[in-house]
Amino acid sequence: MKGSHLAAALAAALAAPCALAQSTGPVTLYGRVYVTVESVKASGGTTSVPQRLRVQDQASLLGVRGTENLGGGLAAFFQLETGFPPESNGTSFANRNSAVGIRGRWGAISAGRWDTPFKQTQASFVDPWSDLQIADITGAALRQGRFSLRAQNTVQYWTPKFGNVQVKAMVGANEARTATVNPRLFSAAIVWQKGANALAYAYEKHYETVGATVTNDVDEEGHGISGKVLLGHLKLSGQYGQYRRTGTETQKSYQVGVQWLQGRGTFIATYSASKDGGATGAAQPECDLKAVGYKHTLSKRTFLIASYAKVDNKTGNLCNFGSGSLSVTSGGDPEGFSLGMRTVF
Repeated sequence: MKGSHLAAALAAALAAPCALAQSTGPVTLYGRVYVTVESVKASGGTTSVPQRLRVQDQASLLGVRGTENLGGGLAAFFQLETGFPPESNGTSFANRNSAVGIRGRWGAISAGRWDTPFKQTQASFVDPWSDLQIADITGAALRQGRFSLRAQNTVQYWTPKFGNVQVKAMVGANEARTATVNPRLFSAAIVWQKGANALAYAYEKHYETVGATVTNDVDEEGHGISGKVLLGHLKLSGQYGQYRRTGTETQKSYQVGVQWLQGRGTFIATYSASKDGGATGAAQPECDLKAVGYKHTLSKRTFLIASYAKVDNKTGNLCNFGSGSLSVTSGGDPEGFSLGMRTVF
C-alpha cells in the first residue's frame, strides 16, 4: 500500500491536519512474517533439556515509513517499525527500528531507536542466516549478541557515499545518569560495498553498561571486521571480533560462512566459535556452533528454509542457539532442526 492509498486510510482515522502532513510525500506500509517449527534439545552438563517441539517467531514485523521533499536538496523522513510474534500474543508498538530525521547532500541525521552501526555491519550484513534462526551469528559470536544491539534514545549520522565508502556513527544518550553512574553508548562503522562484495570495520563502547543493565564502573568495548564476496555461484562471508569488559579477559570470536547458489536453491554452511571472555584469572569458556541448511526461493517475496545446528560448549556454557536459546549448564550442548517459511510485503 503506497502513496495516496495509505494517505486516504490515514485520513479516515486521523485528524485532518495530521492526514494533510502525511499526504505531502510517499508513505509505504511494509512487513515480514517469518516463522519456524523446530525440534530442539540439549545434552551434557548437569541438567539436560529433553527433546521438544516449538513454534518460533523469527523477527516478524510491520512498519510504515515515509519521506517529504523539503526543497533545496533536503528531505524529511520517518520510520515506525513494530515486531510481532505470529505464534503468540504480546507486543508493543514501534519496538523495532523507529526514528525521524532529515537528509541532504551532506548525509543524514536521525533520532530514535535503531540498530547500532556495529550491528548493521557485523550481524545480518554478513550472516548467511540473516541474524535469525537457531544457527545465527549471535549464538557464538558478537559476544553472544551483546554487540548486536538495537539501541534506544540515540542520535545517528550517516555520511553520503564517497564512491563505494560510507561512515556511520551513533551516540546513545545518558538519560540514566545519576550522581554515581553515567551510562551511555558510542558506535561507529566504515563500510566499503560494491555490488555483492563488501568489507566493514566497526567499533562500539558501552560505558557503565552491560547489555541493557547499568553497571557501576564496568565498561565494555568491541572491535569487529566483516566481509563478503560473490564468486559466480559461490558466496563467502566472514566476521571476526574482539570484546573486552572491565574485569574480564578479551573474548575472541568469529563466523565463516559458505553459500552455494543453484537456481532457486541456496545451500548454506557456517562455523562459528568463541574463546575466552570470562573473569580474569578464572577458567575461560570455549565453544563453537556448526550449522548447515537449505533455502528454496518460491518467489521474490517468499522462501522456505530448513536447517540443522549443533553447539559444542567445550568449557562453560557460553554458546547457545542464536534465536531461541535453551537453558543449559556448563558443558551443555544445544542441538536442533528447524523448518520455516518467510514472506515479505
